[in-house]
Amino acid sequence: MLPPATDAAGAPRRRGAGGRRTAAAVLIVLTAAAYLLFRTDGAADGNGAAARFFDGVRDWVDANRDTSPFFLYGVNYVRLGVRLLVDVVQAALYGLGFAGLVTAVSAIGLVLAGWRTGLLALLGFLSFGVLGLWDESVDTLVLTLSAVLLSVLIGVPLGVLAARVRWVGATLRPVLDVMQIMPTFAYLAPMTLLFLIGEPAAVIATMIYAVPATIRITALGISEVPATAVEAATALGSTRWQLLTKVRLPMARTTLVLAVNQTIMLALSMVVITALIDAPGLGQNIVNALQRVNVGAAFDAGVAIVILAVVLDRITTNAARQAGAHRTRRQRQWRWAGAGAALVAVVATSFIAIDPGNLPQWSAAGPVNEVVGWIELHWYDVTEGLKNGISAGVLDPLETLLVTTPWWLFVLAVAAFGTLVSGWRAALIAALAAAGIAGLGLWQHSMQTLATVLVAIALTLVVGVAVGVFCARHDRLATAIRPVLDAAQTMPSFVYLLPAVALFGASRFTAIVAAVIFAVPPVVRLVERGVRDVPATVVEAAVSAGSTPRQLLWKVQLPMARGGLLLAANQGIVMVLAMVVVGGLVGAGALGYDVVAGFSQRELFGQGLAAGLAIVLLGILLDRLTQGFHNSKGPRR
Repeated sequence: MLPPATDAAGAPRRRGAGGRRTAAAVLIVLTAAAYLLFRTDGAADGNGAAARFFDGVRDWVDANRDTSPFFLYGVNYVRLGVRLLVDVVQAALYGLGFAGLVTAVSAIGLVLAGWRTGLLALLGFLSFGVLGLWDESVDTLVLTLSAVLLSVLIGVPLGVLAARVRWVGATLRPVLDVMQIMPTFAYLAPMTLLFLIGEPAAVIATMIYAVPATIRITALGISEVPATAVEAATALGSTRWQLLTKVRLPMARTTLVLAVNQTIMLALSMVVITALIDAPGLGQNIVNALQRVNVGAAFDAGVAIVILAVVLDRITTNAARQAGAHRTRRQRQWRWAGAGAALVAVVATSFIAIDPGNLPQWSAAGPVNEVVGWIELHWYDVTEGLKNGISAGVLDPLETLLVTTPWWLFVLAVAAFGTLVSGWRAALIAALAAAGIAGLGLWQHSMQTLATVLVAIALTLVVGVAVGVFCARHDRLATAIRPVLDAAQTMPSFVYLLPAVALFGASRFTAIVAAVIFAVPPVVRLVERGVRDVPATVVEAAVSAGSTPRQLLWKVQLPMARGGLLLAANQGIVMVLAMVVVGGLVGAGALGYDVVAGFSQRELFGQGLAAGLAIVLLGILLDRLTQGFHNSKGPRR
């Protein structure tokens, strides 16, 4: 073993940690002094240049919609094409009828993914009729399939290009980052401006939200095709087209199915939100329930969405697994025979007229509303105390601190502390994002939103890390909580607002509670995965050295799972930011309200779009600092 490094006097050389702590202490003192000297009164935001610019764009569109070639030969044809696609999908699904569609989905699950998935599909689609939500569920499925078809047609070729052409991948990467950080509501205003309200705007907004996953996962699958297989095919004289169609795409088949799976999940979550721009489906039920604060009605629609998401997820996931399995010739023949029999069954049952309203009806609305009413009555003092305590003790002081900080001081603090903890590159990007927020003219609202986001992130990490660690160390708990996490991740974000509003009323804290509920499931999964991925040999060595369970957790597992923990923090930030706008519907104010008002009130369009960009910049700022912190530390030794 080499001796520790020493300086000229023979004393052990100090590590960089001490210097880093000293620099941090100095920066804290300087920042506090600068704040006391230059703090502002937190004046309200005005109509900034960015908002005026976007208002000008809106006015130009309104004036030229019927005369400009951009609309006459571009946007209008896109809208008509999407309208035609939706009509075709809708005619196909409704043309099958209740019995035919249930049989078709069950047959697809049976043939592609096995009998268990077929049975799940059968029970799942029957449940839509039992819940009394058949038409709404089919409308949601129509919009989802239309958006997925467009996403696959556009995303797969772009993913292949991104994997094969370096400059295409480099160009697409920042664009996809922005598209994935952009809050879902922010897509609605420009879509309604260009394509008006209705199904075409909803499908295009959903496609834009879902297509980044298609592109990224497709590019990943193509890039992971073994080079030896490509070289062998090239040596045999294959052309580039043959390499793509005969080698790369078939060998990336499993990953491509995963891309479709993730696209479906994202599209389904976005389709619900597009109810705010007059898209039909289950989202309308949730919006109506939110307006009436009817938790039970929203719960029924949320359950239907979860069932639809689970059925589509299991079909695509298990189909990918079946596609990767090796089959004999006889097995392939039986599969083709099964597909033929399924087609005959679908055609036959499509002529059977069954009214789903005649099925036994069931609803959870009554029991759920009774439980919520009991909680409101008996837990009022607890919920009010919790809301007022966190608001007055944490949220209000933090918001005051951020709002009264001059924008230039905030930018300098982000650059200085970011350089210290994440490296100069990440700090530079974060500082530019902070400066961009100031340039949008929404500084006060951005700082109010940042305060809400920071509190929500802190609560999310406390709950998520604790539950994730417990799940990693107790297999039975992990097994029991897994279906709860599955349902929580597929439940639309609107649904989380209703119990939060029922318990805490319309306030900023309500938005924080909804954001925590929405963001905790992925944090729990990532923390659990990170702790479980710690090598068993390391754990055994620590136990053999006499470590207690507490020491094993704090000295071994959590430090070695640092990458997973930081990824969990990053995903928590993204999920909380996604809920910021939704919180604007229940009194959260700030940027969330600006975005919601932007697509609901014409005169606030520019401010709403500027607020959406401000949320994106906040996401970039927080994302760079967390990811930069992980990268700056390098590999653990």
